[in-house]
Amino acid sequence: MQLECVFFGPFREDVGQKTVIWGEDVDHVGELLGELEEAYPVLSGRLLDSDGTGMGGLAEKTVVTKNKTDVRHLEGLETPLEDGDVIRLVPSVYGG
Repeated sequence: MQLECVFFGPFREDVGQKTVIWGEDVDHVGELLGELEEAYPVLSGRLLDSDGTGMGGLAEKTVVTKNKTDVRHLEGLETPLEDGDVIRLVPSVYGG
């Protein structure tokens, strides 16, 4: 499976690139976010909420979309992933 992970704002700066092609097999968004936090420790706690205050375990100040649809409007962290999906990760305080 290949997913395109696109990082915005401070996430992009921290990861060091705009786009990462993720080739590891993951079944759902939550699993992907956990693996991204492991691969990029600077993102730890910024994608997944470790203290339970985020919506469905997603960090409160992060917006994650699957093919331009906010995962909160899909199945949250349980949103299934398919080969070729584009996942965008945006700090909600970024943009204008």
